[in-house]
Amino acid sequence: MNELLLIILLVFGGQTLGSLIGIIKRPSRYMICCFLAFAGAMMIGISFLELIPEALEIISYNWVLIGFLVGALIMLGVDRLLPHINPELCKKEKPNMKRSVTLLVVGIALHNLPEGLAIGVGFALDPRLGILIAIGITTQDIPENIATVISVYGLIKKRLKSVLILISTILFELVGFLLGYYIFKSTSSFILGFSLTVAAGFMTYLSVEELIPSARKEGKPYPIAVAMILGVLTVLLMISVF
Repeated sequence: MNELLLIILLVFGGQTLGSLIGIIKRPSRYMICCFLAFAGAMMIGISFLELIPEALEIISYNWVLIGFLVGALIMLGVDRLLPHINPELCKKEKPNMKRSVTLLVVGIALHNLPEGLAIGVGFALDPRLGILIAIGITTQDIPENIATVISVYGLIKKRLKSVLILISTILFELVGFLLGYYIFKSTSSFILGFSLTVAAGFMTYLSVEELIPSARKEGKPYPIAVAMILGVLTVLLMISVF
């Protein structure tokens, strides 16, 4: 029960913190890009150093490959179906402000749902694994929400409303987590192992398609590379601690 509460606090606290920092402090694009690179490397590290090895203890290598591909394709489908808006580069000259905010928030909310599912699946297998996934996803949620709340504020010019809009998207991640946990906690070991590889596909796709490319737009490859190395080292440290 304590682990469950910790994950809920991580998910809610991380996204709320990102929204508040974006409104109050407004970090530079350079800092946001470094944080995105750090988070992307963390999520890749968790996928390949924890999720996939755990899955290989339960299911065969071929099923791991299939599950990973399924996860990546699901995220690809989400990106193709939804207008892909990069909050960091979001322009203010939108022809329809209400539509722009709606598309941006819906996109974030629907991306949060599979992230929550990934945390729930990991927690269903092992609370320690669920906490690791939650830390990785929360790490990438913070800079994303900083960038997103700045964009929303740029469109509606209301600080409190901007933060509340972003906080509302957290519900999708919490719903995804609860669904993932309660659906998979009593399922067969095969489905649980397969779901871990799907979660690894989710996280890897999000990192290589969105987080790392967004980070590299800053145009300073060496700090980004250092941030990524630190991200992987952080995962290794967390594995040794947990």
